[in-house]
Amino acid sequence: MAHEIKFDELTLKDALDFAVLIEDEAQERYEEFSHQMEQHHTPESARFFRFMAKNEAKHGDDLRRKRESIFGSEPSRIDPSMLVDVEAPEYEKAAAFMSPREALQVAYEAEVKAFQFFDSALDHVTDPAVRELFEELRQEEVEHQTLVKQEIAKLPSDPGFDPDDFVDEPVAQ
Repeated sequence: MAHEIKFDELTLKDALDFAVLIEDEAQERYEEFSHQMEQHHTPESARFFRFMAKNEAKHGDDLRRKRESIFGSEPSRIDPSMLVDVEAPEYEKAAAFMSPREALQVAYEAEVKAFQFFDSALDHVTDPAVRELFEELRQEEVEHQTLVKQEIAKLPSDPGFDPDDFVDEPVAQ
């Protein structure tokens, strides 16, 4: 069960720890989606989800280094139970036979969701350093949305098939 975050009480260390966990959660979810797409023989979608996982990992590593440069190995007060799907796409968004366009749309929605999270959190953040970090993270989500939209624009139209067309009929055993 997720604990409520008290944004008005976050220190910069807490905010960095929280941001790292958000990136870690998104990375793990994209890796899970990539494996699912590989199992469903949709390699283009799997490739895109791997790309997103790498991006989330890189961003998480950057935040982790920033946190360590400022606070060293001081213990964290933030744990994964304090967040759920802040930037990670919801599990039900992955589907068998997902097209690359559908995969990109899932990522775009996750970036919008993350922007909305940081945007609404800013209404409650009082620490100036935390505000600055959350404003930076919110702006990065806008940049990520733009990147995903550019990738969507490069794709051909979806073939227009119904994934249910590929579901095997039940057979007697």
